[in-house]
Amino acid sequence: MRASLVLITIISVVRGTTRVRDTLAGDVKLYPPNGEYNVNPDVHLRLTFPSPPSIGTSGKINVYNSKDMKLVDTLDLSIPSSPSLYGNGSVEADDADKTKYQTNIIGGLDFYFYPIIVRDNTSTIYLHNNKLTYGHTYLVEIEPGVIKLAGGSFNGFTRDQPWKFTTKRHGPKDGIRKVMVAADGSGHFNTIQGAIDWAPANPRELTSIKIRDGYYEEIIFCQYKSHLFIHGESGGIVTVGYPNNAAFNPPNRQGPPRSAVFSFRGCSDLEISRFTINNYLPGQAEALIVNGERIILDWMRINGGVNAFTTYGTVYVHNSNITGKGDTVLGYGSVYWQHTRIESTGAVTWTRTPQGIHGHIFVNCFLIGLEGNSTLARLPENPEEGEDNWPYAEMILIDTRTSGITPEGWGPVQGPPFDSSQVRFWEYNTMDLQGQPINTSRRLNVSRQLRLPKDHKYLVEYRDPAKVLGGWNPIVIYP
Repeated sequence: MRASLVLITIISVVRGTTRVRDTLAGDVKLYPPNGEYNVNPDVHLRLTFPSPPSIGTSGKINVYNSKDMKLVDTLDLSIPSSPSLYGNGSVEADDADKTKYQTNIIGGLDFYFYPIIVRDNTSTIYLHNNKLTYGHTYLVEIEPGVIKLAGGSFNGFTRDQPWKFTTKRHGPKDGIRKVMVAADGSGHFNTIQGAIDWAPANPRELTSIKIRDGYYEEIIFCQYKSHLFIHGESGGIVTVGYPNNAAFNPPNRQGPPRSAVFSFRGCSDLEISRFTINNYLPGQAEALIVNGERIILDWMRINGGVNAFTTYGTVYVHNSNITGKGDTVLGYGSVYWQHTRIESTGAVTWTRTPQGIHGHIFVNCFLIGLEGNSTLARLPENPEEGEDNWPYAEMILIDTRTSGITPEGWGPVQGPPFDSSQVRFWEYNTMDLQGQPINTSRRLNVSRQLRLPKDHKYLVEYRDPAKVLGGWNPIVIYP
């Protein structure tokens, strides 16, 4: 037998780091290390190779409880991740239910997901959420072919020679209100979703989730929680990302959209601060969906595709940056924007304000069209959704600077039939990036320029967040 075909596996533990050596694959670094104790149950398993690995199309990853060898979780690589693996297909709502795909329950909602994601030389394995619990030892079996190496082989682990680790004896103590998320396992949780699942639904006091600097690749879904503060350790260094969109996770007519990286549903009195959210797929690919009351975004960076930031309820956005691929803000709610920058390759917003509430109010903001032909907001005819447009759409600009916006500024506004007399596309003192007044002589005829002293009462109202947000006066925790 040729020597190159002989596989020799040696497991060694050096300074807490397990390396699996075989003569073809070289060293494989495991996280958590083989034999490790005090592991968080929400851990993602990582294998780092000397060269970039690839993902197989067959084989299983099985996890057993060592106490009784009961199978607690399994990932079958022969099952496709989604009806549109790369998010470039077109799938009708509910059609995906006819076929079996990789499914994970996240925050109580089903999502399609990637069981393994490869970044550079590291394969990250995503077990199903909440399958591991505290105080148990787990054995991981990885069948041959699950992970492949160019010019080498990785034969995985067997039940007789498994990857083994033990979870912490218990979670955060009762009554604790501040927890830490750290991808390296040094916090109370490894994942943001793990911390959100732990957080009480309606606590009397604020619950704080601090995210240690690092990269977190996960879909996050939070529903029916309140008095929650989720914040990065130091602004700009914490990044949350995932490849997701409406083709990878098609809409479900019986529930909320599933195409975002980070979603809030039915939440209240919540603030997120000082981290970045990235959606890596094209199309309808929200980075953030907010559905709730009294939600604050402070010092956030939101980067997505179409509808990068979708809003329902009452929201206050402060000192943040939003980037998207057209209709960058899809707005159903009342949102007060201050000192925030939005960059869009198409229309900045598609504002769908229902009757009886305020819409999007921008004060001292920056609205940038990246290709030089963007509009501030549009109301296109939308027969696909059976809508009679949005006759009470409201978007107000006060002391806001713009660039790359067409001379018409707004539109298209379409019907038929459509009465636009109640639409409020209003501006006051719109400037260019250098602070010089914009020429508004060619603005779309449904829009309006506010002027003093005639419109003094409107300007007083729109400069006051509480008047826009139904009496709520938002106060950021770390201004």
